[in-house]
Amino acid sequence: MYLFSKRKKIGKTMKEIQPGNMYSREHQITDKEILLYLGFSDDANPAYIQHDYASRTPYKRPMVPQLMLTGFLTTAVSMHLPGPGSVIKEQTIRFEKPVYHYSKVRMEMQVTAVDREKEEVTLEAEMTDELGDRVVTAQLVVYPPYPWKPVTQDEGTFENF
Repeated sequence: MYLFSKRKKIGKTMKEIQPGNMYSREHQITDKEILLYLGFSDDANPAYIQHDYASRTPYKRPMVPQLMLTGFLTTAVSMHLPGPGSVIKEQTIRFEKPVYHYSKVRMEMQVTAVDREKEEVTLEAEMTDELGDRVVTAQLVVYPPYPWKPVTQDEGTFENF
């Protein structure tokens, strides 16, 4: 059965993915995105939205929520590498430096290992800011999508005979 009557294309399967496959993206972070994220998550941390509070911290200005940056990584996995149908098994993320409102981040993600026996793919990711400073490093272990197999109506009908 198709979700909303249209089958979506899956990402790279175990047969298709190779060490060295890469994905990269640049993204300008806007106040609108930050406010939408904070409203959705009900996170009212003053370090993210209050200029007067943030000015009295070592960061000096409001930061982008770290979980929002994590969302960029998970989106890259589920939409691009390996792509739709992928599931993250584990992730290790290090936030090297704060990312501030209006920053432009560049993310690069690469397949570093493929374990065909376990059907797992290891990805290394790095985000840099507009100054070229590393702001996020991550390692993700991912289950790539399983090949799509059409199911006919009579498949399995006579299994008990």
